Amino acid sequence: MTTIRAIGVIVALALISLVLIPLQLIAMALKMKTATRRLPLLWHRLATRVIGIRVHVHGAATAERPLLLVSNHVSWLDITVLGSVMELCFISKSEVAAWPIFGLFAKLQRSVFVERDRRHKTGTVANEIADRLKDGDVLVLFAEGTSSNGIHVLPFRTALIGGAVRAAEAGGAEVTIQPLAINYTQLHGLPIGRFHKPRVAWYGDMDMPPHLWWILKHGEIDVDVAFGAPIPLREGIDRKRAAKEAEAVVRHLVGEATAGRLVRGAPVAPKAREAA
Repeated sequence: MTTIRAIGVIVALALISLVLIPLQLIAMALKMKTATRRLPLLWHRLATRVIGIRVHVHGAATAERPLLLVSNHVSWLDITVLGSVMELCFISKSEVAAWPIFGLFAKLQRSVFVERDRRHKTGTVANEIADRLKDGDVLVLFAEGTSSNGIHVLPFRTALIGGAVRAAEAGGAEVTIQPLAINYTQLHGLPIGRFHKPRVAWYGDMDMPPHLWWILKHGEIDVDVAFGAPIPLREGIDRKRAAKEAEAVVRHLVGEATAGRLVRGAPVAPKAREAA
């Protein structure tokens, strides 16, 4: 039955994609901002339902713009989970652009691609991030720089947060970063313990095809998405301090989700101190 389920999910996702991908390509060609932001949101919402992912949102994204969401990273599933919550784009490593299927979807999501092994291009990427933020796009930065095992939050990297700082220093609207935590908490309605985390988490040298196949066969995953208090970035702020602050909030939220202490509609963390 699980194999039949996986085949059914693939067929459903293919049909959804056959309808929405051409629409997104047209919207991107015609530079229709509203459509290019809403169509990926629709795809991800349909995909989570088809796969069987139940997304539980705690807190909310701030209405402040420009906005950079700073998140931990657990699995390739994070893209669909976060993409189903609100209109946003991702900052991704450049290799993703060449991946079969996933690369196409990343481009359709209008991702910003980063060449991490070419330091001399960091400034160019930071400028692109700044331009996208000022244009109204909400960007997601997986600040650990890689995916983790879903149990621990890795140290946040600070270089690309400089893109938000550049936007602030450009003299436009004040930029805000907001911590965002992802934690996969239940599988088939039962708590996911340390032993079963790798069933959902995708990290290290794990192969994509078998991991993807297992998810499609089983589904029924509950995931907590928790927004922390926003941190305004003003001209001259210390991005390392802002990154450490965001990291501390994400660690707190991941721990609260693991312990089952997050309640929808309730405050999820103490207010972050304003970076100055």
